[in-house]
Order: sequence, then C-alpha cells, then structure tokens
Amino acid sequence: MRVNLRVRRLDPETDGEPYVQSYSIDAPESATVLDSLLQVREEVDGTLAFRCSCRSAICGSCAMRINGVSRLACKTKAIEIAPRGQGIDVEPLANLLVVKDLVAEMEPFFRKLRELTPWLVPDEEHPPEREYLMENRRAVYLSQFAGCIQCGVCYSACPIVAIDNEYLGPAALTKAFRYCHDPRDHGRAQRLARVAREQGLWRCHTVFSCMEQCPKGVDPTQAIQQLKKMVILRRLGLSR
Repeated sequence: MRVNLRVRRLDPETDGEPYVQSYSIDAPESATVLDSLLQVREEVDGTLAFRCSCRSAICGSCAMRINGVSRLACKTKAIEIAPRGQGIDVEPLANLLVVKDLVAEMEPFFRKLRELTPWLVPDEEHPPEREYLMENRRAVYLSQFAGCIQCGVCYSACPIVAIDNEYLGPAALTKAFRYCHDPRDHGRAQRLARVAREQGLWRCHTVFSCMEQCPKGVDPTQAIQQLKKMVILRRLGLSR
C-alpha cells in the first residue's frame, strides 16, 4: 500500500515560516498514520519531529491534525482516510504554539487543567473511619468523563480556544465536572468559583466540536452543561 504524507514542518529556531514536505512510502494495509510517520523517520528523514509513546490510544501523546481533523495518529488507519493513496495532510494540534514540526507546546493546556484542582479534595476536618464509598450508578456515570486521556484533541478542535487563549477549554472543564460530581470530593465550592469566571464555562458556545473529535468518546459538552447547572443551583442556594 502506498501512503503519501504531506507534513507541515516548522523549526522555530531555523525556519522563518512553516512549509509542507511530502513523503511517499510503501506500508502494510494495517498501517496507522503513526506507523507511517515512524517509518518516515526511521527510513527517510530522521529530522522529522513528533511525539508518541503507547501506540494504543492510551497515552494521548500522538495527538495531531490529520486531514484537518484533530485525532490520535495511532488510532487513525491510513487506508481508511486515503483508500486510493490520496495525500494525507498532517499538522500539529491547533491553538497551541509549535515546538517543532508536529510537536505542540502543551504547557497552556496542562496549566489550565491544574488550575481546577484535578484530584479529589479530602474532608480533612472529618476524615472517614473507613474507605470512601460511591454508589455504583454514579460511578458508572462518572467513568465516561474519567476516560479523558488529556491528549488535547478537544482543545485543538475548540473554536473558542482559537479566539480566546485564556478560555479554560473543554478538557479542563470536563475534569472539573468529574470531581465536582463526585460525592467524595470537598473542593466543589472552590472549583465552581473558578469555572464560573468570564473565561470559564460561560465562554462555551456549544459547538460540539470537542465531543465529535474526542478519540475516547468523552462528551465535554455534556460536562460543561452540567457544570452550568451546578453553578446556577449554587447561586440560588439550592445546592452545596
């Protein structure tokens, strides 16, 4: 099978402007876009830069834009998006600075996650006598949001992040909802105060791009709408 890649390249230290470089390789029909990029780097051009690790859609390292859509390269089969050997456009994630070639600077993405305390806050005044328990129904519901692998695909797909780089973004807000909805958590009030600011959940325009492009089936749009409900009920004094 012939795989034709058109890769957007940029080395900020030496290149003035980004440019597109084409590569054409023979690959097995089972090859993913990541497999193809690895083959290019190993056999054709060792200077090509990109991230990857697990190759199993778990780590999220190989997130990039493929044919204009944010995806995981390890989960995208070349034959499925270019069955007749058409060109495959490969670019770094949008809404982030480029370190080199397909490597995006992820610090703004992770900084916004950290701002919302993405962990359970314990009740230090009244520690439990045994482990915390959660009803199975709620645990199953929260599992869909806990499935986020923090790959940045939704952040890249979000049109609001594109025009407001201070917007928290769908991944951070989804993580906030996952913990705010957890009955074992005691950091809800602080988290809701943070997400309720101008660049928080009210900036979401409900475009659904994050939900449509998430490689793990997480629904950030639903999480954001539920967070809005939490904030409103808290302001009305109807919830903790």
